[in-house]
Amino acid sequence: EVQLVESGGGLVQAGGSLRLSCAGSRFTFSNYGGSWVRQAPGKGPEWVSTIKPGGGSSTYYADSVKGRFTISRDNAKKTVYLQMNSLKPEDTAVYYCAAAPGAYGCTQIRRVYNYWGQGTQVTVSS
Repeated sequence: EVQLVESGGGLVQAGGSLRLSCAGSRFTFSNYGGSWVRQAPGKGPEWVSTIKPGGGSSTYYADSVKGRFTISRDNAKKTVYLQMNSLKPEDTAVYYCAAAPGAYGCTQIRRVYNYWGQGTQVTVSS
């Protein structure tokens, strides 16, 4: 069974940092782009960031996190990371990792992605 497993969420004060990880298994991870989508209580899903299969400069960010969050990947470890700095209370949400083949991503539309993780809670206190 294909799996995406997120970790690294938690409670942090405003201005703090967290690093999320998303480990994939049982699929050809290097052929897939990795994305992070978050959902705050009472709100719809919001796309956060995408990294294409090649990694490097092929990274994309929502305006709300640009300059504060950094996405990266390690294909040898089949893992995508989201480094979150200067966290704000409005970043509080469940963060989901998702994988889409090739060039797809940069959206919160669920059907675009082949695989989803179970989510990890990030809470930022003021």
